[in-house]
Amino acid sequence: MKENFAACLAETLRHEGGWSDHPKDPGGATMKGVTLDTYRRWRPGATKAQLRAITDAEVAAIYRKGYWDAVNADDLPAGLDLVAFDGAINSGPSRGAKWLQAGVGAKQDGKVGPATIAAARAYDTRTAVNRACDARLAFLRTLGTWPTFGKGWSRRVASVRSTALAMAAPARPAPKPAVYPPANTPAAPQTGFCAWLKRHFGGNHA
Repeated sequence: MKENFAACLAETLRHEGGWSDHPKDPGGATMKGVTLDTYRRWRPGATKAQLRAITDAEVAAIYRKGYWDAVNADDLPAGLDLVAFDGAINSGPSRGAKWLQAGVGAKQDGKVGPATIAAARAYDTRTAVNRACDARLAFLRTLGTWPTFGKGWSRRVASVRSTALAMAAPARPAPKPAVYPPANTPAAPQTGFCAWLKRHFGGNHA
């Protein structure tokens, strides 16, 4: 949902940390989750030093345009917007969309369009969050870099799951069934004028 961007960004940045240039990370040099290639699309010709000095405003703008908008998070229920957004940042918008679609039972085409949004709004949000996070974790475990980054990814998915569930609207309680008296329950004794009529004339005058 539109009002949830700041909260979702804050959750994601908790996991992205600061500067990273791990030789086994296929994303290469990264600052606050923004890779050098991504930053160069925003700021052509940017160097590693410039990436390392990226401003909070630039980070927010890149995340909104490149990831939040890419999964149409404005139109998703609270909780599922975080699931799709964080997945998009971690593994690309198409993969984030597919995990969302797995969660809500939509066609997994990697594009969050009207059908996926309708499914997300109709599906129980808390169930969808769990299904999407399970799909994400299952995919990450298949990657060759899992031995290196698996523990961190597991913590991240667990945190996103917990935060998304807290953001989601609580499940609506099922309506209580109507309670009817047993068929053989004796009628309550009549009083007043109806009882006087029955005593003197018989029949049912209630």
